[in-house]
Amino acid sequence: MRCPNSPDVPSRLPASGRNALACAVIAAALLAATGCRWVGQTTTDPDDPDAQLSGPVVQAPDYVVEAGRFRDAGDDEQALILLAQAIEENPTLTTAHMQMAEIYQGRGDYNDAERSWRTAAQLEPRNFDAQYGHGFSLHLLNRLTEAVRAYLRALIIRPDDFDANLNLATAYFQLNEAMQALPYAEKAVDLNPADGPAHANLGAIYSELERHVDAVREYEAAAELMELDGKLLLNLANSLGKTRRFTEMVNTLNRVLAMDPSAAAYERLGYANFQLRDYTAAVTAYERALEQDPNHYPAHNGLGVCYLNEYLHSEKTDREAKRIAMDHLRASLRIKKNQPRIVDWVARYD
Repeated sequence: MRCPNSPDVPSRLPASGRNALACAVIAAALLAATGCRWVGQTTTDPDDPDAQLSGPVVQAPDYVVEAGRFRDAGDDEQALILLAQAIEENPTLTTAHMQMAEIYQGRGDYNDAERSWRTAAQLEPRNFDAQYGHGFSLHLLNRLTEAVRAYLRALIIRPDDFDANLNLATAYFQLNEAMQALPYAEKAVDLNPADGPAHANLGAIYSELERHVDAVREYEAAAELMELDGKLLLNLANSLGKTRRFTEMVNTLNRVLAMDPSAAAYERLGYANFQLRDYTAAVTAYERALEQDPNHYPAHNGLGVCYLNEYLHSEKTDREAKRIAMDHLRASLRIKKNQPRIVDWVARYD
């Protein structure tokens, strides 16, 4: 299982099945250990007529096995009924709680899933799948601090689990604790170098830590391993800009805009062109950003800087350029007041 997508970290939800497989294995082990039978199977001795009157004997693990059959057939409601019967007979049957959690989670009942995972984790503190499943359910509920604790408990049991390392890194990152996230994100990449989202997550963490050379390397690795999307390329473009690779930044942003035009991408294109001293292209890109979103204050700032630059290069004779610059800088401050540098420019040149 993988963590849910976040605004900053390009991750993905996992294909389900690992815990389902674990539950099936646990159920099989119980059957082997106890000699349990399928539902409806008699335990009578055919030579004992009194015993034949007792009818079928059903034990809790039988319900779990039968619930698995209903799940395979797509009947989760009947599976839940059988799992509830198993828990009623044996409240400490961890595998029943885990299967119930999976069903709840699969249909989006995350609060019910979390309760079932929590019970399983409490019943078997050394059960990796129970601890990890609990962490993942907490992550889905955005209870990030609790998710971190659960993932850490899982990693004590299985330190080299790829998903647990990746999701723990993501949870730390979402808590704005990039330094805490870093070792787990790096380990996830070491454990599975062919996983594109793991490289992308590590790139986002490096970027947050201002390690942009490393971030570019990870974003480029991710781009080779996964289907490209605008967010990944926009992150790559930002880090290219931080390393002053502005021509590559422009090329990357043009790819972003061909896929997913946005105010943010046009604004970054304006910035890159400004750094390349192509002021006409910069103004055009900033204007396109404001067409996408009139309240995108970084684009107002960009236009303000472009026109202020024009005013200064005219030896302060181009009053129209100054007026346009001040209009955009004031518009930016109306949208976002806490911008000390913009306040300073307006006070200096107005």
